Amino acid sequence: QVQLAESGGGLVQAGGSLRLSCAASGRTFSNYAMGWFRQAPGKEREFVAAISYNGGNIYYTDSVKGRFTISRDNAKNTVYLQMNSLNSEDTAVYYCSADRDFWTTVKSKPRYWGQGTQVTVSS
Repeated sequence: QVQLAESGGGLVQAGGSLRLSCAASGRTFSNYAMGWFRQAPGKEREFVAAISYNGGNIYYTDSVKGRFTISRDNAKNTVYLQMNSLNSEDTAVYYCSADRDFWTTVKSKPRYWGQGTQVTVSS
């Protein structure tokens, strides 16, 4: 089992920035690809970004390219999502995920999920 705990969400004005963190425990963190997803009210959960076990592969959904950056620190068992130039369409609950396979994460079917952290962007 992998346990995931997100933090760093909150209320921010449009154009602002937030950094989300996801702390992992339970298994060897560096064996897992990590991902970020989000779910806005009334919408399905959608893929945001993924990073491979060693950071060598990174993938973003088109709507966040150039604004969001995913990174990981294997020594701290933590994955991050730096979010810049936020707008109201970024308002959602953000979820962290873990899976052994990078492309399984990109295809929105990772095995492990966190509980989520709320991000609200005010206009």
